[in-house]
Amino acid sequence: MIGFLRSLFLGGEPILSEANARDAAAIAPLHAASFRRGWSEPEVETLLLDRHVVAHRALAGRTLVGFIMSRQVEDEAEILSVAVAGAKRGRGLARELLTLHLRRLAGLGARTVFLEVDENNKPAIRLYERAGFHEISRRPNYYAAPGAKPAAALVLRRDLA
Repeated sequence: MIGFLRSLFLGGEPILSEANARDAAAIAPLHAASFRRGWSEPEVETLLLDRHVVAHRALAGRTLVGFIMSRQVEDEAEILSVAVAGAKRGRGLARELLTLHLRRLAGLGARTVFLEVDENNKPAIRLYERAGFHEISRRPNYYAAPGAKPAAALVLRRDLA
């Protein structure tokens, strides 16, 4: 109990829990800081209100420091986004979020999970490979970057069952 209270007030180890539409105001700026094309607060809120969307968050105290979001239809899910605040990167938080999220998706009946990742995002690719994802396809010139050659999107898959 003391550890929980310390985390709540001092911003210690992040606490993982399900996210909901009230988290849109915190998720949108984290997403924008993490990706070339960030989602607006109304876009995030719309996703979080969708009955097919499953989302988890990581809170350090009252500060959102990470999230993961998927859309699930029947027995397939697609991870839409994963982001961790810069100060918390490299500490295993994305792995913890992904592990919790995959367990939840499996509990909801997902048998297969897909995602797309920029071929140049080596930390994310390592995370997904360590979690059992493998490349099934490539979309060339998918991620545009100002002044640079567009990067391919790697389409990854993991079977849960």
